[in-house]
Amino acid sequence: MEYKTIPPPHSLADYVRFFWTLEAEVPIGGHYIHRAMADGCSEWLFHYQGTFREVLGQNKTDKSFTSGFQGQTSRYRRFVTDQTFGIFGVYLYPHALPALFQIPACEVSNQMPDSRSVMGKKGDELENRIMTAKNNEQRVAILSAYLHSKLQQVKSEPYSLEHAIKDIIRMKGQVSVDELASRHCLSKRHFERKFKALAGMSPKLYSRVVRFQSVFPELNQVRPSLTEIALQCGYYDQSHFIQDFKKFAGFSPGAFLRGNTTETVNWAG
Repeated sequence: MEYKTIPPPHSLADYVRFFWTLEAEVPIGGHYIHRAMADGCSEWLFHYQGTFREVLGQNKTDKSFTSGFQGQTSRYRRFVTDQTFGIFGVYLYPHALPALFQIPACEVSNQMPDSRSVMGKKGDELENRIMTAKNNEQRVAILSAYLHSKLQQVKSEPYSLEHAIKDIIRMKGQVSVDELASRHCLSKRHFERKFKALAGMSPKLYSRVVRFQSVFPELNQVRPSLTEIALQCGYYDQSHFIQDFKKFAGFSPGAFLRGNTTETVNWAG
């Protein structure tokens, strides 16, 4: 399995965190399970080789899209394939979808609409170009050019909370709603309303998701202590840490450390 990230052009950096690719060969008779966990950012995904099915439980699956969006999410999902595959993704700040695609953030939170549903025929056209591109460098160029064209249509709002979203990500979720509201000269209630409209989640839930994501680099250290990680990442105690981890990942941090998940997982490293 090979995972790579590619930085965006500087002109897109306010909306795109990075491009990424994931490729793997699946042996005949084998299968690959991917767990997409809670995430404070959105993604635009293209399955240019192979197809996945979402695992719904009780031995039920549903075919996933060839290309589409995954909104910022506070839940985990599981996907399975028995094919060699290649995925190209654009990792987007949550405010990118309402700004560039005119999609209300609340409508895509915890949702996965396909490209055609969001973009009509243009979605089909871009999907075909990404599927037939010679390599991932060409895919970056195609989508960068398209996003640049969308950026030209963005109208600057007199006030935006994009910086609040980036502050939460930069501070790994360890910042209070009161402090954020004060920084942006808003009452707490007004701040919460405007933030949810832009990010699709309340600032409190968004901070919890981002804090959860910040745990993974620590879990990959040599002989990590769950208590030390919990305190370092801003949890009140180990119990609160484990509770959030189970909610957002679907298994315990202990199971992750022991390698008992039998699945690959996503985290923005």
